[in-house]
Amino acid sequence: MKKTFVWMITSVFCFFGTGCNKTSYEFPFQNPDLSYEERAADIVSRLTLEEKVAQMLNDAPAIDSLGIPPYNWWNECLHGVARTEYKVTVFPQAIGMAAGWDEEAMRKAGDYTATEGRAIYNISSAKGDYRIYHGLTYWTPNINIFRDPRWGRGQETYGEDPFLTSVLADNFVRGLQGNDPRYLKAAACAKHFAVHSGPEHNRHTFDVSVSNYDLWDTYLPAFKKLAETGVAGFMCAYNAFEGQPCCGSDKLLIDILRNDWGFTGYVTSDCGAINDFYNNHKTHPNAASAAADAVFHGTDVDCGNEAYFGLIQAVKDGLITEKQIDVALKRLFTIRLRLGLFDPPAMVPYSGIDSSALETPEHKNLALKMSRQSIVMLRNDKGVLPVSKENIKKIALIGPNVNDPEVQLGNYNGFPSRIITLLDGIRDEVGENVEIYCDTVIGCYGESTKSFANVVKNVKDADLIIYAGGISPRIEGEEMPVSVKGFDRGDRTSVVLPEIQTKLLKTLKLTGKPVVFVMMTGSAISIEWESQNIPAILNVWYGGEFAGKAIADVIFGNYNPSGRLPVTFYAKDSDLPDFENYDMSNRTYRYFKGKVLYPFGYGLSFSNFEYEWLNRSKEFYAATDTIYCSVKIRNAGKFAGDEVAQVYVKYPEGKNYPLKELRNFHRISLNENETSEVKISIPVSDFLKWDNETDQKSVPQGVYSIYIGGNSQKEALTAEFEVRY
Repeated sequence: MKKTFVWMITSVFCFFGTGCNKTSYEFPFQNPDLSYEERAADIVSRLTLEEKVAQMLNDAPAIDSLGIPPYNWWNECLHGVARTEYKVTVFPQAIGMAAGWDEEAMRKAGDYTATEGRAIYNISSAKGDYRIYHGLTYWTPNINIFRDPRWGRGQETYGEDPFLTSVLADNFVRGLQGNDPRYLKAAACAKHFAVHSGPEHNRHTFDVSVSNYDLWDTYLPAFKKLAETGVAGFMCAYNAFEGQPCCGSDKLLIDILRNDWGFTGYVTSDCGAINDFYNNHKTHPNAASAAADAVFHGTDVDCGNEAYFGLIQAVKDGLITEKQIDVALKRLFTIRLRLGLFDPPAMVPYSGIDSSALETPEHKNLALKMSRQSIVMLRNDKGVLPVSKENIKKIALIGPNVNDPEVQLGNYNGFPSRIITLLDGIRDEVGENVEIYCDTVIGCYGESTKSFANVVKNVKDADLIIYAGGISPRIEGEEMPVSVKGFDRGDRTSVVLPEIQTKLLKTLKLTGKPVVFVMMTGSAISIEWESQNIPAILNVWYGGEFAGKAIADVIFGNYNPSGRLPVTFYAKDSDLPDFENYDMSNRTYRYFKGKVLYPFGYGLSFSNFEYEWLNRSKEFYAATDTIYCSVKIRNAGKFAGDEVAQVYVKYPEGKNYPLKELRNFHRISLNENETSEVKISIPVSDFLKWDNETDQKSVPQGVYSIYIGGNSQKEALTAEFEVRY
């Protein structure tokens, strides 16, 4: 018979003869007055070895003797609550959210996602439904560095820059976990720790080795930031690192995560990663040895194939002690206690959130705002955009992504009540008096036998042609079986736009009609011909439930585009180093020395913005100082709009430091001819770099340059300063 929690209120005789009311508990762990550590220890002390091991699986069963219900640790909320049967708000894919460069929006997105997640948990748990994707431990965000545009999962990240990734992830996690002093609203999990960004086809066997410089300069900063933020969990990666599986890495999990950073939260394996120890990496002979080693290294949850059942044999064989297993159990129950799962509902501020919190107008307004902010205008030759509706009688909508709602959702997604496609957005905007010709078959990802001539015949009298192409989350993503030219198991073998699309765009250009190329993608695409020949190009990523409306708003001038690229758009495949080489040399804007198609931070506006120094940086700084300066920015255009002021630093010459590096940014909204002061502060300690000679981090001494402008190559203002100590 199942037990349930018992909170018995009884009147007892207190000391000194005074009567009082006191709550009596069946078990000490039910007492909210005790510390989380005491309560977790009490639970663990009452479990058998077999019960302990079962609690370390992602699908943890009920503990009937204690009245503890089941709990499934596996849930996702990459850009809204994912994979649930409930209708939820869906924001743009993570890479699209990153293109907004908006800290406040990221924090709100995390907060609103946690609200909807709490509603789903409260509804489900009241029904006794503890299945996967109904819990409060979200394995989000993915903060791996998008070092190579061929990686299919790069769409899940915040781009190629460690600083931008750190800032956006920090805000999202703070929003998701909430600011209650006692309880987590939801529990975030930083993944995949660490040095993990493709290829997908060999992620279960690949062994990564990088220099300490690249490790600390590129691959770890965002994880370190979230450890400082207080993220509840980390997920260790599938691949090996320097000869050890990441979920059993001395350097990553013990030396860095637990000892150096002092992380006290929980660690989960990626799903099936412990089985990889003996099935794929071949570093361990069996489940018992793999499980013992993973737990010894601090991996508390085994997601996937239940390799942790091998812990029972491992204890019998003396590979690990039950006391060592208890350490993991205490961390896991501490998280559940911090979520308020064992406390009276009246004590937990989130327990009253119900279905009315799903898809609220406030949540939807933010989703629309972030969809608009995510759109990056790459080209606008001769001011083709915005389009005036005044003389439009017919619009031709061509391409595979014109009316495909699934494409807009990306991956690791939930499902809203309505998805506004590009066709929906254009139709809603122009009304019934404008004819819309639509062809969603031609110009797909592979070859097409459909005649271009027929398309030309149908669009020759159109006033505007909008081609919606790019790629799709059906062919780029996580370890997926795809058989399309240019793609391999979710990754891309080429970053070039599918050839069939370029051929069609060339045909459409010959019509002499204005052509707008709307490109949906989770990563950078090489569009060499298009960037010279198609007058208007919008990169819209996988823009979420409101993507179609947001695109229409930009095309017709209801919204001034303000998205900025969180990744570099390279010109051709030959610009890219070996995909499997994790050395950062000649990768990303920080180290790439060639000519790019569109630089990191790039994005056009209907306005132009002018920069002027108000206060420059000082001439000299010590390593403990903070740089303060300020600039005045004026909207010199004819449209109200947002500018993203970006601050980059160039390091002293002499070592392999980045060519330049983002160190600050500010999104500001300005009306026509309006000015605003932007105050900039950068701690000199942010310039810490790994020194291979001393085997530690230090701030390089010497002359630095600071660059301020609208993208990584637009140096509107420059100054120099020196660091010496």
